[in-house]
Amino acid sequence: VQLQAFGGGLVEVGGSLRLSCAASGLSFSVHVMAWFRQGRGKEREAVGAISPSGRATSYADSVKGRFTISRDNSKNTVYLQMNSLKAEDTAVYYCAATTSSGVLTSARIYDYWGQGTQVTVSS
Repeated sequence: VQLQAFGGGLVEVGGSLRLSCAASGLSFSVHVMAWFRQGRGKEREAVGAISPSGRATSYADSVKGRFTISRDNSKNTVYLQMNSLKAEDTAVYYCAATTSSGVLTSARIYDYWGQGTQVTVSS
């Protein structure tokens, strides 16, 4: 199984970025997909998750209204559209996959992880 996240970079405050995570080696359409992030010196936190069908999403309060998770099961890819970026969004962003129905904000339920992509928001 491989999850490959890409699309990170340097952006100014108020700007936008779109992250992608391409999955291989797993039955993508039956997995909940999530994005987590970890800032320097901080714990890893959940950004949001999307159901296998894509019909249901959930977000951390800190990103609601600014970030959108979507997926294309035909391409085995999940996306994170990030708008109105703030300096505090600076972090390494990871995608993760699980078939668990547990608490989706808990990193412990995720079976597979991508390698992370750096997002830096400059003020």
